[in-house]
Amino acid sequence: MTSTVHLLKLSVGTENMADLANWQATKRAQTDDGLPRHITRMWPKRSEEILNDGSIFWVIKGVILCRQPILRLDEYIGGDDIRRCAIVCQPGLIRVAATPKRAFQGWRYLPVADAPEDLPEGRQDEEPLPPALSKALAAIGVR
Repeated sequence: MTSTVHLLKLSVGTENMADLANWQATKRAQTDDGLPRHITRMWPKRSEEILNDGSIFWVIKGVILCRQPILRLDEYIGGDDIRRCAIVCQPGLIRVAATPKRAFQGWRYLPVADAPEDLPEGRQDEEPLPPALSKALAAIGVR
């Protein structure tokens, strides 16, 4: 049986979850069938594990704040004729327990055991705290 692994990715240039959601609502950030995607240069070698209920966990301003289930990996050829991977996600962001994360390049695999837990359903609609405050609270163990 195939195990599951997640991806961890910095959301570069976004200040908060609303910025990420707004970007994903643009045509440029969507597949032809209207799903949000993230295009990356490298094709994940562990694609079978990612496609077995894996999610992409988004790091915003040094804090893992949300995730999206990954639906599929599409081939994407840009105007430069270079093959890339489009990570196609389920629409909508699922908030997770704020977890500090240092900056890194590209994406990383995130084992299921290390993934932050989803916030309870009743907290999903709460106004998110600013990332700097989430980071400070998470650093002292408050989630």
